[in-house]
Amino acid sequence: MVKNTGSTKKENLLSKSIKTIIKKNLAIKPNESLLIVYDKPKSKLAKTFGLIASKTTKKVHAIKIPVGKINGEEPKKDIAKLFLKYNTIIILTTKSLSHTKARMNATKKGIRIASMPGITTTILKRAIDIDYDELKSNTKKIVNKLNKASIVKIEKDNHTLEFSIKSRKGQGLSAGIYDKKGKWGNLPEGEAFIAPVEGTANGEILVDGSIAGIGKEKAILKIKNGLAYSNNKKLESMIKKIGKKARNIAELGIGLNKKAKITGIVLEDEKVYKTCHIALGNNIGFGGKTNVPFHVDCVIKNPTIYLDKYKIIDKGKLLI
Repeated sequence: MVKNTGSTKKENLLSKSIKTIIKKNLAIKPNESLLIVYDKPKSKLAKTFGLIASKTTKKVHAIKIPVGKINGEEPKKDIAKLFLKYNTIIILTTKSLSHTKARMNATKKGIRIASMPGITTTILKRAIDIDYDELKSNTKKIVNKLNKASIVKIEKDNHTLEFSIKSRKGQGLSAGIYDKKGKWGNLPEGEAFIAPVEGTANGEILVDGSIAGIGKEKAILKIKNGLAYSNNKKLESMIKKIGKKARNIAELGIGLNKKAKITGIVLEDEKVYKTCHIALGNNIGFGGKTNVPFHVDCVIKNPTIYLDKYKIIDKGKLLI
């Protein structure tokens, strides 16, 4: 009798997570088509996705694209057009295509998408197989509170940031299940989020988790009239390459995935339970008005968050 090795067990965990994405998150049917979009660093992973997906549907096509320069950069026009020809899309890229016109146009057409910028096998094994019913329940509680609130206040150590979310709508209710036309999200899933009203954010906040495209580094964001300035030289360099719109306070996200860990890869970091994140740049795809090829999430550990003076999170602990 051949014993299972540690390697086989790890492979089984990976296969299980990929099957979860195909059968549960995207709920792909045998008659539906799937496009896998990947770049060179994700080639091996894309091949594994393709092999496992082909057991559910024979209509699987993979397309390799160049590695993007920044998160939010648009793919080439021929790739954007290709997006529109499939029922479902899995995006396995180094840089994010989540907040691009190409993705938005595809979801408007009814295409279901799982975007996984920066995904690794370790993240797949750890943070995909979760309690989606619990996630949906917690997400719904927060989204309902966000929808009724006007002002958000975030406190972290001795730093405070405030902004308006009046008339903006909370997002994330799909909670990882993209089984209906036009549903999409980033996997691993686990956040409730909203677009702050442009120009209303003021104060400062300590980022002590990670920064998209940079990793596990700290920064202080000083914000005036909705625009952020940072003491992190790498982040400032990224912003200056794009321009003023990249400084826009684009998003507040609240992490709810209890299996996720902070590793320096924001795809997972921003979903970690007891964190929140502030994003800079683009928010046109989820209720904001800023359209710029830039979206960078900045993760904050154990924040305290108020909605209209009602405390919903106390040093990371959910109170609702």
